[in-house]
Amino acid sequence: MTTDRPRSGTVLVGLDDTPHAWLAADWAAREAELRGAVLRIVHAVPAVSAATDPEGRGETDARVLDAAAGVLDDARARTAAAHPGLRTDAALGHGLPAEVLLDASRDADLIVVGTRGRGGFTGLLLGSVSLKTAAHADRPVVVVRGHTERAAHGDVVVGIRDEHDEDAVRFGLAEAALRRTAVRLVHAWTPMTRAGLMVPQVSQVDAEQRLHRQLLEHAARPAAEYPQVHTETVLAVGSAAGALVEASEGAALIVVPRHPPAERLGMRLGSVVHAVVHHASCPVAVVPT
Repeated sequence: MTTDRPRSGTVLVGLDDTPHAWLAADWAAREAELRGAVLRIVHAVPAVSAATDPEGRGETDARVLDAAAGVLDDARARTAAAHPGLRTDAALGHGLPAEVLLDASRDADLIVVGTRGRGGFTGLLLGSVSLKTAAHADRPVVVVRGHTERAAHGDVVVGIRDEHDEDAVRFGLAEAALRRTAVRLVHAWTPMTRAGLMVPQVSQVDAEQRLHRQLLEHAARPAAEYPQVHTETVLAVGSAAGALVEASEGAALIVVPRHPPAERLGMRLGSVVHAVVHHASCPVAVVPT
């Protein structure tokens, strides 16, 4: 039987000195406390080359490293003040931020990122570092966004695409057990007959609905491993992205499975996951299948 006893391990958070990153760091610290885990804070600095700084490479390197050390010192101080007793370490990486995070996550259980870093267009809701990390990591990635204060009160919502999503369900159940809250398993479907010109026949719609209900119940089987977690299954009609974004309104965390792209050049995150991480009202966990 699975219990809600805190686990050990490492929660890794990517940090720069933007407000979005500090919000992610605070969420990651609370998550590490729930798990009884170590919080690892990672900050990336670009490698300065002679081509980009032909005159004063050493001087520029020193300034960059001093600023980076200041960010990490500030992070340790803030974390110690807000979460006394939490085990924390910090690491400085050289290179592109997403690659630094993915490299540093090899022994981590969870990666946490903010919604936007320094770069990018103002119209983008999620930065390229967060997108690349969520798309390529081989472990769960939480994108911290929306109403993070609901973490102590809201439930955990898990989006279900098909019967292969049991890993995402288990992750959601484990998070709910740590928070002592409930889980909603949400699967959305659209009757195929709606797409045609014919009037849908009740028998056809009923048959489709039964199939989708069976799929949802199959994916929900890991709930038996967490008898202490109240689990509700929700079969929604309509857009999967729309149903999950709507469900995120009252949630502490929304969990979505990341499936391999259907085509070689397809979106790594998939259109539904992409929409949810951009528009959800709470933090989003992307779990690779």
